[in-house]
Amino acid sequence: MKALSPLSGFRLALVALAALLFTGDTATTADAGELPAIASRQRVEKKSFTDGEIVEGFLKTAFGAEYHLAGRVDRIRKFDGPVRVYAESDRADRKAQLARVVADIGKRVQHLDIDMTDTSETANVRVKLVRDRDLYRTISSFYGAEKAREIRTSLDPQCLSGFRKNDNFEIEHSDVILTVDNGDFIFLDCAYEELLQSLGPINDTASVPWTMFNDNVSMGYFDVYDQYILNLLYDPRVKPGMTVQAVKAVLPEVLADVRAWVKRVNNLAE
Repeated sequence: MKALSPLSGFRLALVALAALLFTGDTATTADAGELPAIASRQRVEKKSFTDGEIVEGFLKTAFGAEYHLAGRVDRIRKFDGPVRVYAESDRADRKAQLARVVADIGKRVQHLDIDMTDTSETANVRVKLVRDRDLYRTISSFYGAEKAREIRTSLDPQCLSGFRKNDNFEIEHSDVILTVDNGDFIFLDCAYEELLQSLGPINDTASVPWTMFNDNVSMGYFDVYDQYILNLLYDPRVKPGMTVQAVKAVLPEVLADVRAWVKRVNNLAE
């Protein structure tokens, strides 16, 4: 995913998913477990990782930003309080799918309080659901025409997200733009990836093959490896603004607890 900064005095992290195979919109939407493309990935999913493999992915995604213009990217960035998601759309089916994605994330990340909200005023994550033909017009309305042209030229995204943080590296607000008419798999793949990256792990890495935060990987669901990354990030001992060195000092203790949680919530074998 890609990151961009700053905007109106804050660093704006911008992430984008490269274009995927287009499939026509369907009249009836499906959940992750109902789609053959996702079920086949779940059957072969790697679920056993060494401490080193988990820590490598966490450090590579929680720090840095693959594409940015300015601002420090060497600190932990995360929400430091409840996360409330508002969906802006006239597509009730996609809003229902998004609500299930949010509920799934909340179920699998132990210390993250995340839920939907019915009003934009109470939201700190805004999800704009648009038709593919309206994507760049929407990007322009969010970031201005000049940045929209740069985004289109550099990233050619199919969906994207960005966050605004304060001087303490606490995320204050995130925006997510998803297209609704490219089929269920792409919608779910985008929804999980962009929502999760809008929570803080903004940096893409091509060197970790198990994470959805890799432009070459498409999941469509919340895989075990990325559950490790988000649970490490949202453990209370990992705080906004921490450096790599500070995080490494607490990771052994945090990882032991995260392993126990991920095992329990996914019914993993020893």
